[in-house]
Amino acid sequence: MPVALVGGLCADARRAAVAEILCTVPGAIVLHHDLSGAAGGSVRRTIRDRRGTLDSGDTPLVNNCACCALREDLVPELLRLASAGTHRLAVVELWDSVEPQIMAAVIAAEHRSLRLTGVATAVDPALVLPCLANGDDLADVGLAAAPTDRRTVADTFARQLEYPTVIALAEGETRADRTDLALLGRLTPAARLSWVGEASLGRALLTGFNLAAAAARQHPSCALLPQSADEHGVVTLAWCRDRPFHPERLRAAVEHLACAATRSRGRFWLADRPDTLLSWEAAGGALCVESAGPWLAALPDAAWELVPPERRLAAALDWHPAHGDRCQHLSFTAPGLDRDRLTGLLDSCLLSDAEYRAGRGAWERLPHSFDEFLDPVP
Repeated sequence: MPVALVGGLCADARRAAVAEILCTVPGAIVLHHDLSGAAGGSVRRTIRDRRGTLDSGDTPLVNNCACCALREDLVPELLRLASAGTHRLAVVELWDSVEPQIMAAVIAAEHRSLRLTGVATAVDPALVLPCLANGDDLADVGLAAAPTDRRTVADTFARQLEYPTVIALAEGETRADRTDLALLGRLTPAARLSWVGEASLGRALLTGFNLAAAAARQHPSCALLPQSADEHGVVTLAWCRDRPFHPERLRAAVEHLACAATRSRGRFWLADRPDTLLSWEAAGGALCVESAGPWLAALPDAAWELVPPERRLAAALDWHPAHGDRCQHLSFTAPGLDRDRLTGLLDSCLLSDAEYRAGRGAWERLPHSFDEFLDPVP
């Protein structure tokens, strides 16, 4: 049975997108798990078609986690619907803060009976900038999926935008301007924009979805990042260098860099951790820095066969005769971004000529200023 995911924090836009699919795809059915009542110990499941609700029920929390209950209940329900053999498309309408990448993997694992054909995030384009600027914790606005959910509105919304291949646009009370649409286009370079009301969304979600390619677009080693551009006042700086950061100087600049753009992403290289590929993700003024494993140049040749081809290709494009794939590749996007000032700040955090010539042994003795990010005390 073909299955498509439609998610997004913009609930009104998401409902409008799902309603269009039901009206334009004969035999479509919608499965939705409402996580808002999780405090009562269960998640509400509804199944509906264009005529209305067909079935509903509650599923208990798993490990006190609403999202875990969703994962446990979703596939059995989809398999039950598939066994009927009467549905042309099953639409999984994700609850507000559920991220599509997690659920796509869950559905794709049932490849014998379910076929993931599309992933969309529904967006009110006038809300893109406010959502990406919102540094509130999901828990503080009633959108946490589990007691341990520490995500923010901004970083959740950013990942919802960057994973799918379709962005469904549905305007609300405030009309989007050219800046809103330019910002959305900059942050979703791999996605097709489909306006709700043009009756094209259902077809877009039946064309197929490549799970491996989508995962590669998200992985910091080969992520598809916005390229340098200036469109309707929305500026992107794609900053690439082949020299490592001085950890202490970068740490001193982190707060400024995290707030410098509406959204920034990429991979970077710290002198005191020369073999570790580090990921950078910032939205809403909050920065997440994580280890993404070793650089390819740090791996033995035999291990390269275990690396996805997308990563090997990305490494080849950036390959340096001395450092291999080690590099700085960060992308910053915002309306009115001061590209020259940001470039100067980033460049000032790199090793100086003298520090660079001192070599790896000296680099590894530099202050380990990112231990609080990368090696937190339990």
